[in-house]
Amino acid sequence: MGPWIPGPFSWSPTLNDLEAGRLLFARECRFFHGAQRLDHLPEPGLPEVAFAGRSNVGKSSLVNALTGRRTLARASNQPGRTQQLNFFDLGSRLVLVDMPGYGYAQAAQQVKEDWQGLMFEFLRGRPTLRRVVLLLDARIEIKQSDLTVIDLLDRAAVTYQLVVTKIDSVKPPALERKLAEVSALARRHPAAHMEVHATSAETGTGIPELRAALAELALP
Repeated sequence: MGPWIPGPFSWSPTLNDLEAGRLLFARECRFFHGAQRLDHLPEPGLPEVAFAGRSNVGKSSLVNALTGRRTLARASNQPGRTQQLNFFDLGSRLVLVDMPGYGYAQAAQQVKEDWQGLMFEFLRGRPTLRRVVLLLDARIEIKQSDLTVIDLLDRAAVTYQLVVTKIDSVKPPALERKLAEVSALARRHPAAHMEVHATSAETGTGIPELRAALAELALP
């Protein structure tokens, strides 16, 4: 599909795509499970989309914006410390998985160690996991911790999609450079989805398009 932001950074869904996304994310979304160990994971069932990103990247805000609920996903009081997978049922058609933030005042090696356990095994072995949405902050440079997680996603052979957050906080020229950088990063990694989404949970920019993209992964 063609770009909706000038340049080959994202895609332009049809009106039908946008409506499908709107209807899906208008459904009830409820928390139903939290897991801190592999043997505590819920039984695989619905298709799953997992959300990952550095602490303070705006992951909780994005999940809340997608679902139209202000407090569905809550930020941890200790950024980068909560090692739990939180599962949300979206209208019995799709499961949203909120992964713990990473890289808060941590070296890349520490991120790797934290994610080598539950996180990596979940990514590698979950048969219903359709995609990981990996968030990158438009305001700051791509960190080594982001590249470390991308490497882990490549190793886990999981399809992932790069989503730029907080685009309302940067000027258009800087945003265009950021999107070009992220798009180039996606092209270097075979497991990365080629479509890069630019979003703002504050203004709602890009939210309908991301809903439409994720709706394609849900049950009919």
